Amino acid sequence: EGTIVNSFVLINPGNPTGQVLSKRAVVDIVKFCAKHKLVLLADEVYQENIYDEQAEFVSCKRAAYEEGLIDKDNNNDSPLELVSFHSTSKGIYGECGRRGGYMELVGIDPDVKDQIYKLASSGLCSGLPGQIMTSLMVREPTEGEPSYQTHEAEKASIFESLRRRSKLVSNGLNEIDGFSCQPAAGAMYCFPAITNMPAGAIEEAEATGTTADTIYAVSLLRRTGICVVPASGFAQRPGRYGFRTTFLPPEAEMERAVQLFKQHHEEFIERYTNNNNNDDDSMDK
Repeated sequence: EGTIVNSFVLINPGNPTGQVLSKRAVVDIVKFCAKHKLVLLADEVYQENIYDEQAEFVSCKRAAYEEGLIDKDNNNDSPLELVSFHSTSKGIYGECGRRGGYMELVGIDPDVKDQIYKLASSGLCSGLPGQIMTSLMVREPTEGEPSYQTHEAEKASIFESLRRRSKLVSNGLNEIDGFSCQPAAGAMYCFPAITNMPAGAIEEAEATGTTADTIYAVSLLRRTGICVVPASGFAQRPGRYGFRTTFLPPEAEMERAVQLFKQHHEEFIERYTNNNNNDDDSMDK
């Protein structure tokens, strides 16, 4: 109440959950945004990272076009205002150090486009390597070109490794007593829930003005070196505890990480259940 909503942010495939929205869900979202005149900001940087064979990535632009919400002849008059994002720093390429990407504006007023272009022109552009990577991402080698076979082979190798890691981590976390982890259908993340967070950790969080899963994440970092993001940072529902983790490291490291997740969780539960918390994990250190 009192807040004027002007936009809708969609991340698909999802961060932090790793979900892939159905076509029906994407259609519902584009129709909702068009009806309520909300600018749809579509983060689609993981569009090629689909590991579930039953899932399909459907872009917001495709859904909007099929629903007649985009005017193909003059998209400035389209019922939907859409900004789609893609990046070389994520997805299959995953070149985090080579900053490059783009946004496509559909149905956006020309005057607004001019202002965006003016702002972009006043700042520094991405470096040359990032621009080259972006060009490669949108215009990949085609069959018959000299680099086509090596490019496709490397891309397939990266994808299959990510698929294996997604299953390794989501299955491994789900097997830990006190964890509930949905399979990662896409993207690069798992978002497990901690279903047996000890009352001692919850009480300490309330006393120190933080959250129980933040205490958990700090403990995990200090005792194993594994860095995760507390789920409380993603506005999860009250009473849920957990964290977001990625499966980007090499497969051998992820196997070891799953073991460390299990070992730490057992130690954490015992420590807070028996009121034997070590000051090394307290938030004021």
